[in-house]
Amino acid sequence: MTQLPLQNSQSPKRVISIPIDESFISLRSLSPKRIRFEIEYGLERGSTANSFLLFSSESSSKRNTPLLIHPPGETYSEVFLPALHATLPKGTKKLSIIVGHINPNRIALLRNLAKVYPDITIIITNPGAKLLQDLWNRKKPSRDQPNSQEENIPPIPNLLIIKKEQNITFEDDYEFTLMPAPTARWPGGLIVFERNQGLLMSDKFFGAHLCTDAWSEKTSSSTEEDRRHYFDCLMAPMASQVNGIVERLEELDIQTVAPGHGPAIESSWRSLLNDYQRWGERKAISTPNVILLYASAYGNTAAIADALANGVNRTGARIKSLNCEFTSANELMQEIRKADAYLIGSPTLGGHAPTPIVSALGTLLAEGDRQKPVGIFGSYGWSGEAIDLLENKLNDGGFVFGFEPIKIKFSPDKGMIKTLEETGIRFGRTLINKQKQNQRRAKGGITTSRSDPAIVALGRVIGSLCILTVKQGEGEDSLTGAMVASWISQASFKPLGLTIAVAKERAVEVLLHKNNYFALNVLASGHHKNLMQRFLKPFAPGENRFKDLNLEESPNRQLILPDALAWLEGCVNQRMECGDHWLIYAEIKHGKVLDKEGMTAVHHRRTGANY
Repeated sequence: MTQLPLQNSQSPKRVISIPIDESFISLRSLSPKRIRFEIEYGLERGSTANSFLLFSSESSSKRNTPLLIHPPGETYSEVFLPALHATLPKGTKKLSIIVGHINPNRIALLRNLAKVYPDITIIITNPGAKLLQDLWNRKKPSRDQPNSQEENIPPIPNLLIIKKEQNITFEDDYEFTLMPAPTARWPGGLIVFERNQGLLMSDKFFGAHLCTDAWSEKTSSSTEEDRRHYFDCLMAPMASQVNGIVERLEELDIQTVAPGHGPAIESSWRSLLNDYQRWGERKAISTPNVILLYASAYGNTAAIADALANGVNRTGARIKSLNCEFTSANELMQEIRKADAYLIGSPTLGGHAPTPIVSALGTLLAEGDRQKPVGIFGSYGWSGEAIDLLENKLNDGGFVFGFEPIKIKFSPDKGMIKTLEETGIRFGRTLINKQKQNQRRAKGGITTSRSDPAIVALGRVIGSLCILTVKQGEGEDSLTGAMVASWISQASFKPLGLTIAVAKERAVEVLLHKNNYFALNVLASGHHKNLMQRFLKPFAPGENRFKDLNLEESPNRQLILPDALAWLEGCVNQRMECGDHWLIYAEIKHGKVLDKEGMTAVHHRRTGANY
């Protein structure tokens, strides 16, 4: 492994060179810090951007044009460009680049490459080429002024369009299969498989945002939580498309999967493919179906869509994302007719909504059911006319809004991402509850759980009543959460540990990943009702759950309720998926009894079918 020179020695980012073969290397750009606020970076374990470079060896009789596969985005430009220049043979002018997906961040780096290397060929899919041509000369709005400074943008390089699966060779030693892999989020997706090495360069598939020098993961369990989080945030709303692509990949003679983010997967790649299909299995047909329609110019509206979709998905409702720019009118109409609720989002470009969104809005007005809820959202730079258009047209059309229109200037920040997730949770939970009410009415109000002896017996298992509190970060960047917890049990003596069951739809669940701290406030019998009432009431998305409370802090800055009987500070060590809950195992770091005379409040239930 080689550490390559940086342009800015003060930057926390760096690039390492990992050899794959004599003239085949991986250039891994690393950032130990969270580089963006998008939901998939929420575990805050840094990130990597994995690129791959082939060039003619000194012993080669041929002199092929160097081939760069999956370059990173502009985020890594300051360290990647000098590292690439130092690695390429001196005097390199020509460069072929395989681009796995297109977004404004990647366009910016490609433009920088085009300035340095005058003879570039970009190998790209047809939808990717359309996006590249749309974005190449577009200037991203500045946060400080409506018109960004003039930029010297080079001409669009030569484009080699990949319309279907295609093979290319490099010096007769490497044979690449280029496989278009379109999804709603990345319509220009392109996966690359090198047959001799058995190396699948999967770009956005199978990724995980964590910063590591190691070429591959130690074990599948060491990165499972990170890959599952990445899947839930980005892939779950496109499960049918993702599963179709994974099925094709299973036909390949894979030895190693090298995603665009995170370490490679060597020994456990087949189980990871199986995990993707298992995680993406369709929910029961009886669950509500939400259709999410959007377009995104700079990725900001897509980031909002991801957060909303993640929240809806966690409630058990099905959600399907459609990028309106790459969805046929017939598919759009069919999905709207099948949906139980609608989400539609748009950026504002030049004071207008993009044409695909205007067309999708017309289809929704024509085919949508006015009795089903709708939610609208969007980002903007210096105006927000597109969101206003959606609101006015749908309001005039008689649609019922599931939440207030979401209008975000530029990109959502850390706190807003959490609020968006909570909005999605509330939206999905409302659909689920309405469905349950309709089912009860259809059965005459009788539920089988009241008569099932096993469920009634399960209800006799009691638990202590606690308020779980979480705080991450400080100041304006801090995030907090809380929930009433009673499914708690001591789990170990050495180390001192306990388990807590947390429903997937709980807003606080996203703050309870490995190495996250929390406080467990054990409530006192006879003095617990006020706290219970406060934390059992529904909170609006983004609402401060601790307003006007006199709080103290544990050694690791977790929130303690002084009126509690006792408190424990824990650190999440493991998570296990248990149906509709996550089982959290945590090691206890600190604790204290606040009322030595008090007794623990306990929760008695008549049935094990609910809390």
